[in-house]
Amino acid sequence: MPRQFKKIYIEISNVCNLQCDFCPVVERDKKIMTEELFAKVISESAPLTDEVCFHLMGEPLTHPKIGRYLDICAQHQLPVNITSNGILLDEEKNLLLLNPIVRQINFSLHSFKANFKDKDIRPYLNKIFNFTQTALQTRPDLYLNYRLWNLENENPENDFNEEIFQHIETFFNVSLNRRAHPDWKKSKNILGRLYLHFDTRFDWPSLNAPLQGQKGFCHGLSSHIGIHADGTLVPCCLDKEAGIKLGNCQNSTIEEIIQTPRAQNIKNGFQKRQLNEDLCKRCTFIQRFDSKQSGSPTLLPD
Repeated sequence: MPRQFKKIYIEISNVCNLQCDFCPVVERDKKIMTEELFAKVISESAPLTDEVCFHLMGEPLTHPKIGRYLDICAQHQLPVNITSNGILLDEEKNLLLLNPIVRQINFSLHSFKANFKDKDIRPYLNKIFNFTQTALQTRPDLYLNYRLWNLENENPENDFNEEIFQHIETFFNVSLNRRAHPDWKKSKNILGRLYLHFDTRFDWPSLNAPLQGQKGFCHGLSSHIGIHADGTLVPCCLDKEAGIKLGNCQNSTIEEIIQTPRAQNIKNGFQKRQLNEDLCKRCTFIQRFDSKQSGSPTLLPD
């Protein structure tokens, strides 16, 4: 029987080693999720979701127990999706990330330019490429995405992306087709299960942002939910400051929280294209979703 969610975003750490211009500063207190809370969340998530994503805000590789947390997921046979900037990759973390329970790793390559505009990118890329090469050989079932921004204009050959393309071609001995076509807006296979993945920048929703409207659809509470490092459950992976606190996993189960009147009101509203929360009424990302809710969901952000 299909599970209720495709993904549950679990913020094992809201601490990041970078500060990207496309990712706003976390205003909440710095926090990592405790092992006790994580084990509870995973136990409750396993029957509800196809996979968990170690992401919401923060860099998951900053968590000192990430290896242990992957083992807990393996105990529950719950696949893991990880989004990372890749800066902290080293021999130890490379080995941890090859854990068979890891289904997919997304490397946000655009994070380097956002932090080190004048620095040589090759050492950074080579670290990721070397891990990728090992993964392709030892974990051919592991999906790997190199994520880039490319849709600020219609031409994918902007300077930064072109530099990345050239390094990929040299290292992996492949040729990438530069011609612009609809596939550039989604993903492009490099080799094996390694892909380039493209998207546009977006504005994070905020209670201080202008109102956008009363109508719209979101996949929150239908395809996914988010859980912050302190256990706060939110309806959407873009609710970075827990503007919509549905409950806390420290003192309630996930099932109890998603069945609360407030959660059900949000979910039922989305099905009717009604936005019942102030944060949702100020969200511009909602505009990306097809009004008829047909086809596969728009890619959710890193």
